[in-house]
Amino acid sequence: MNDHVTATRSIRRRLIVRLLASAAILAVILFLVVQSFGRQLGQESQDNILAASVTSVLDAVTVQDGALNVDIPYSAFSMLGNISDDRVFYRIEQNQAYLTGYEDLPFAEGLTTESQPAFATEQYLGEDIRLVTASRKLSLNNQPVVVRATIAQTRNGQKQTLRQISQTVLFLGIGFFAIAMVLTFYAAQSTIGPLRRLAASVSRRGPQDLRPVESPVPSEMVPLVRSLNQFIGRLKKSLSQSEEFIAEAAHRVRTPLATVRMQAEVTLRRVERDENREALREMIRAIDESSRAAGQLLDHAMVTFRTDHLVVESFDFQVLVDELVTRLRPIAELKEIDLGWQMGKPALIKGDAILIQNAVRKLIDNAIKYSPTESSIKLTLSQGRSGISLQLIDQGIGFPEKDFELLTDRFVRGSNAQDTIGSGLGLTIADDVANAHGGSLELKNNTEGVGACVTFYLPLR
Repeated sequence: MNDHVTATRSIRRRLIVRLLASAAILAVILFLVVQSFGRQLGQESQDNILAASVTSVLDAVTVQDGALNVDIPYSAFSMLGNISDDRVFYRIEQNQAYLTGYEDLPFAEGLTTESQPAFATEQYLGEDIRLVTASRKLSLNNQPVVVRATIAQTRNGQKQTLRQISQTVLFLGIGFFAIAMVLTFYAAQSTIGPLRRLAASVSRRGPQDLRPVESPVPSEMVPLVRSLNQFIGRLKKSLSQSEEFIAEAAHRVRTPLATVRMQAEVTLRRVERDENREALREMIRAIDESSRAAGQLLDHAMVTFRTDHLVVESFDFQVLVDELVTRLRPIAELKEIDLGWQMGKPALIKGDAILIQNAVRKLIDNAIKYSPTESSIKLTLSQGRSGISLQLIDQGIGFPEKDFELLTDRFVRGSNAQDTIGSGLGLTIADDVANAHGGSLELKNNTEGVGACVTFYLPLR
């Protein structure tokens, strides 16, 4: 039987990979979103303070004695210094003419109204700065004057704050991914748990257990279990039909062959010519070989079927042997063979009584077939702590010296048994039955004389 199954990537591995990939994507998205939010929040905070600072500067511009007076309040810059140690720059213009501050300081474009300052990010003196530009109209000598003020601040403090936020978010993302990993393995294990329990439940069943699977399963597995139960039902029906076919075939084959043999024997007694009698004898021999081979083949088919579906029951092995000896003793007496058997204490075992009976019958039948006239066959039943052994010792031709361990293979016969009718399946059947019950069949020659010694061993369950 080929147990090879083509396997692809496991469901558990696929589930873990996909969940971990999803967790990684979510962690990256979380990092980018929080980082963007932190950058936006930091910039808004700086812009609000810059706007308050430039408003404070413009409020301090006054007209005195027909001239503009710019008295920059300390609070205008101190509120910027409270955020960080960044440098602060300013520039004040009157009607776009430089008035005070840093003359080359750029200003924010897009200034439209006094109430809406404009913001920009520029490069100044080799550093990134954030600047705000606002304007205010004053009357000077009865003429309108536009005062424009620009205040800028470097962004080092904001960048440092953003780095701290990014580092915190990075640790948060790693922690999130680690927790997601643990939950992923748990989820994957829990998801395939019902599938593993179903597989374990089916694998623990014996060959004869063809009950449908009734254990509750997740809804996604219902089609699988339903298909499995349908297959079990079809298999059970097929096996039942096979058993009935084997029994019917045995009857259909053996009965006509027995009838033909009987008719040939009757004809043999009526024929007088020697050549015709010899032809009939050859025909009877061929019928015997065919009948035995057909019977053995059917028996082997039955044994092969039942070894996969053992009907285990408790019975007395000694009583089984005694019934077989009683049934086969007349056949042995036709060859003047003495079947030495004596019942002793009960020997209770558990197994398939039909198979074991078939195996023991084959062994006794072989011993009778290969034993010479006026010989004896000794059957001994011994019981130990681990099992029961039935030993058969005959005075027949024994086993060949070489490769007699191969005699349990199908259709293999000893080199010294070619003149005896046989199919080479008797020992095969006995060996299969012993192996099906966890036992063994030992073949060897009689150490105390001629003949064979066969030991049929069955363990106690």
